[in-house]
Amino acid sequence: MTSGPVFFYILILGKYLFPGSGQDVKCSLGYFPCGNITKCLPQLLHCNGVDDCGNQADEDNCGDNNGWSLQFDKYFVSYYRMTSPYPFETQTSECSFHFFLFITLLFLVPHYPHSLQLPSYSVVGSVPMQCLCRGLEVDCDETNLRAVPSVSSNVTVMSLQWNLIRKLPPDGFKKYHNLQKLCLQNNKIRSIPIYAFRGLYSLTKLYLSHNRITFLKPGVFEDLHRLEWLIIEDNHLSRISPLTFYGLNSLILLALMNNVLTHLPDKPLCQHMPRLHWLDFEGNHIHNLRNLTFISCSNLTVLVMRKNKINHLNENTFAPLQKLDELDLGSNKIENLPSQLFKDLKELSQLNLSYNPIQKIQADQFDYLVKLKSLSLEGIEISNIQQRMFRPLLNLSHIYFKKFQYCGFAPHVRSCKPNTDGISSLENLLANIIQRVFVWVVSAVTCFGNIFVICMRPYIRSENKLHAMSIISLCCADCLMGIYLFLIGAFDLKFRGEYNKHAQLWMESIHCQLVGSLAILSTEVSVLLLTFLTLEKYICIVYPFRCLRPRKCRTITVLILIWITGFIVALIPLTDKEFFKNYYGTNGVCFPLHSEDTGSTGAQIYSVTIFLGVNLAAFIIIVFSYGSMFYSVHQSAITATEIRNQVKKEMILAKRFFFIVFTDALCWIPIFVLKFLSLLQVEIPGTITSWVVIFILPINSALNPILYTLTTRPFKEMIHQFWYNYRQRKSVDSKGSQKTYAPSFIWVEMWPLQEMPPELIKPALFTDPCELSLISQSTRLNSYS
Repeated sequence: MTSGPVFFYILILGKYLFPGSGQDVKCSLGYFPCGNITKCLPQLLHCNGVDDCGNQADEDNCGDNNGWSLQFDKYFVSYYRMTSPYPFETQTSECSFHFFLFITLLFLVPHYPHSLQLPSYSVVGSVPMQCLCRGLEVDCDETNLRAVPSVSSNVTVMSLQWNLIRKLPPDGFKKYHNLQKLCLQNNKIRSIPIYAFRGLYSLTKLYLSHNRITFLKPGVFEDLHRLEWLIIEDNHLSRISPLTFYGLNSLILLALMNNVLTHLPDKPLCQHMPRLHWLDFEGNHIHNLRNLTFISCSNLTVLVMRKNKINHLNENTFAPLQKLDELDLGSNKIENLPSQLFKDLKELSQLNLSYNPIQKIQADQFDYLVKLKSLSLEGIEISNIQQRMFRPLLNLSHIYFKKFQYCGFAPHVRSCKPNTDGISSLENLLANIIQRVFVWVVSAVTCFGNIFVICMRPYIRSENKLHAMSIISLCCADCLMGIYLFLIGAFDLKFRGEYNKHAQLWMESIHCQLVGSLAILSTEVSVLLLTFLTLEKYICIVYPFRCLRPRKCRTITVLILIWITGFIVALIPLTDKEFFKNYYGTNGVCFPLHSEDTGSTGAQIYSVTIFLGVNLAAFIIIVFSYGSMFYSVHQSAITATEIRNQVKKEMILAKRFFFIVFTDALCWIPIFVLKFLSLLQVEIPGTITSWVVIFILPINSALNPILYTLTTRPFKEMIHQFWYNYRQRKSVDSKGSQKTYAPSFIWVEMWPLQEMPPELIKPALFTDPCELSLISQSTRLNSYS
């Protein structure tokens, strides 16, 4: 009598003396326990594929098996418990036994005609030669049958898949009273007679998928009183009637996926299917759901309407489905959700609304879903997102968003996906450690190289001051790319470890807008300047005898126009928020490549115009111009007398042209490909975008100083002269003698050709400015190499 209270006291003492159970661990909002140890980890470290707890507790129970999969398991467990006390006991192979007995008797009877007698019941019957008999199962798959074969009447499974059957005969299965499973997939059946399945009183599973059925007559399944599964996937059904399913009193699963249904009947769909649990209409053309359709489906637990064209839902559409466990409305055209749409779905555990053009989700939209465990909102831009939306969902364990930064609005949900967009993560603006390191390296190389050229260019006493002006302008534009990467790295440091708290505000901030416009300004000015420099070279080399040399006023005007164009292109998206939406704030690095669906047609059109219009045209011009220049020089070199020297100089020029075009292609072609793929609606991972922004885009900015200045002949000669002067000073200082005067040099940079200083020209020699183009091919080749 006293054992009960004693046991109770032991439990109380154990609770206070050993408080180590995982259920008793209390964690603050946004943190979750590590199983049976007193340790809490933030949401972002749970279900991320890494054992952060040390006991794998943060990676346990991460799979989302709510909804139909859980219901499926429950159904089979209950089904086997009801039908058999030994659910895993194998059945006796009667068909095999009968066949073995038949063969044995066939050999024994002639020798012992009087000693043995045949059993009174029939055995296998006539099985077609190409079919296989395994136990009570007949397998006639892929045997080119054009009609239903006649086999033994005691079979329980008949498979006729991948054949050429066009029609089913009336009463064709009447004798198979024991048949439980009939597979007719992948045939060419167009119509089914009303008595095709007469007599199949034991049939539980019927598969009619991948045929050409256009209509099912009322009462066609009338005798299938024990049918539980009816799969009619991938046919041409355009309409159905409740009378079609007359007699299906035991039907549990009805799948009509991938047909051409445009609407559901106005009458109660389940009036002849009282036990229906699963209803799947995925992949049809259904436009709306009517109030009367589900009024008799009170036992329905799974409803799948995915990949239809539903654009409107009434407030009471799902009111009769009070036992519904999973509702899948993903990939439709739903724009608005009535506020009381889910008020009667108290048992719902999984809801999928993903990839709908929903404009707004009301704050109290999910208040009634008290048992909801899984919520999918992928592909939905939730402009008014707030914690209030998800706070009532106390049982929610899995949630799926379009953007990882939305996870901050559901801190009480243990598993929130995605954890990253490929560029940023819940922790860092730059998710990859390599990117976090190299953003500083690339920024430093780009800035140092261009600033060095800007500072050193005045010391090159070049005769072509206009060309030098263009090069300095190009370096300024490329330097802006280095500054952009520096700012991205700085903000990554600022948000390190807690980026998710700031992600949404950062991408909508004016700072992100200005940083993104800085990157576009650098990119577009650099593209236009490279095109301008290329056209200058093209005119100088291909048309050397025309008086087309650029003048100072014209060059300055072109440079000013290029910079003005760059500013206009960069700032236009900031002028109309309604048309361009958040043009620069689609990712953490604020670069508007728009390789994904942004929800703004204006932003997509503008991005395509810039990257596939202006930049692609510029790239084509550059490739064509350099090809023409090389061909022109090659043709001129054919007539030269010093063949060996000309070939050598021509190879140097070819290498120089090749590297210029190659670096342009390396930078721009991946971007062109990404834009083309995005137009084809190919899904592009965010990781690719981040690598493009940090490694590919800055290629030109980092290498332009090398290609256009540091490897040119005037710069190399200047470096040699500085080194020569340094060694001379060092030798003079060591000998203690007087300093000697080092002669000055005039560095000639003939790209494009312009006037030489007056003191180097004899007036009588050059009387017309256009005659300056009449120089030897050798001099031209020297200047370009």
